[in-house]
Amino acid sequence: MSSEPLRIHVTNDMMFFENGYTVSFRDGGACWIIDPGPPPQADQIVAYVKEHDLKPEAVVLTHAHADHIAGIDDCLDQLGEMPVFLAEQEWPMLTDGHQNLSTNLGAPLVVAAKDVRPLNVGDTLSLAESVWEIGDVSGHSPGGRSLYCADLGIVFVGDALFQGSIGRTDFHHSNHDQLIGNIKNTLFALPDDTRVLSGHGPETTIGVEKASNPFLMGI
Repeated sequence: MSSEPLRIHVTNDMMFFENGYTVSFRDGGACWIIDPGPPPQADQIVAYVKEHDLKPEAVVLTHAHADHIAGIDDCLDQLGEMPVFLAEQEWPMLTDGHQNLSTNLGAPLVVAAKDVRPLNVGDTLSLAESVWEIGDVSGHSPGGRSLYCADLGIVFVGDALFQGSIGRTDFHHSNHDQLIGNIKNTLFALPDDTRVLSGHGPETTIGVEKASNPFLMGI
């Protein structure tokens, strides 16, 4: 495990305020781009990567709704090809505006990434010396995934869990009971002091959400 803290750079767009993350440990080192969203996020991510001479190793997606994938092609165009990790259940969403919910916005989104790789529950991904376990947080979307590093005490949860709220489950491919079950079994099984980095809104912790999230009391 790196002795250096994880550096977390956050970008947002002005429509969805989606959190796109670039994570790394040091200037000149490897980085991941997590959930790059609508403009101006891609340009901000690219500028940050170049400013710190980072080496992007992958785009990692918690899920494939439009606001979490809109910046992929611009990032790849400017930074070069790299693997895109996503649950296989959601691969069709990259090229289907109905499934990724962009058709409802009047501009169907198609992502042209060539190297899409599976993100399977129970697998691990490594960034520098850190190891991240892939968890099941589906329910908001068919193949929602969390990224948890026990040594760092950090979990990226996409739109499964927010400060004081949970992901929407009124979409055609959502399942409320599945989401609640996965929050209980995957996320609330983590230590209370685990930092929760969500797809929208501020950081929180597992313990705070257990104690105060009105959607999750008593689960």
